[in-house]
Amino acid sequence: MEVISDYLDTLWMQQGVSENTLASYRQDLKKFFLWTTSQNLRLSELESHHLETFLGAMKADGLSVRSAARLLSCLRSFFAYTLNKGLIAEDPTLSVAMPKMGRYLPHSISEESIEKLLDAPDASDVIGLRDKAMLELLYASGLRVSELIAISLSHINLNQGVVRVMGKGAKERLVPIGEEAEYWMQQYIKDARSELIKNDQTTLCFLSKRGRQMTRQTFWHRIKQYTLIAGIDQNVSPHTLRHAFASHLLNHGADLRVVQLLLGHSDLSTTQIYTHVAEYRLQQLHATHHPRA
Repeated sequence: MEVISDYLDTLWMQQGVSENTLASYRQDLKKFFLWTTSQNLRLSELESHHLETFLGAMKADGLSVRSAARLLSCLRSFFAYTLNKGLIAEDPTLSVAMPKMGRYLPHSISEESIEKLLDAPDASDVIGLRDKAMLELLYASGLRVSELIAISLSHINLNQGVVRVMGKGAKERLVPIGEEAEYWMQQYIKDARSELIKNDQTTLCFLSKRGRQMTRQTFWHRIKQYTLIAGIDQNVSPHTLRHAFASHLLNHGADLRVVQLLLGHSDLSTTQIYTHVAEYRLQQLHATHHPRA
């Protein structure tokens, strides 16, 4: 529908949302309008009970509570736009309650497992050296995987030991990377990147075998391989390393607001979930090792 394209264009221009968010919203809205078409409903005819029926049907198909909340958030934003444009007389989402979600604790792994994972790539190999540098940088900086694969050489200042990151909402931040990640980044840029580059015009730092930008899916599969090599009996993804970065910083006494800045969270409440991870870890340690636990 044309209105979906217009809405997404407005989101991109006015709010600077990422391509991944736009793709998710586009998929959600297409799914919703396929359902309205099957019900012979027009945009101007939609009421709150229609949306509740739609969400109920999605949940019956296996939609999680968290995904249902994201879907409703998308619909609220869309209907606010259509109301502002005069395409509807009333917003049908106003009386639809947001699904209740329990506290979500991010999945993290121990520092010992992280060490095993970081040691898994064969740094004597071009691809292994690239992957080693990516893993070290990811754990040292807490970047999102989309931020990691988009890094250009001009974003990296190894003399200062920082990376300039373009995060969500086109917000820039400087992130320190530490000596270990700095060393492996230097080795990769000096010894491996030149072997991967096929187009001298590209400024991207991390390249695929074909000299193109690494994809999130490719890097996810690489991590899966290294998880097996390291003998880690956990589900590990690029986001797991971001969670580990935050959790391990707090475990070692980092200030919550510093972690917020490093992660690129606009709201401190988003970062506060990691304090619960740290508290849960302390409770586990106490229960395991205290003689009267």
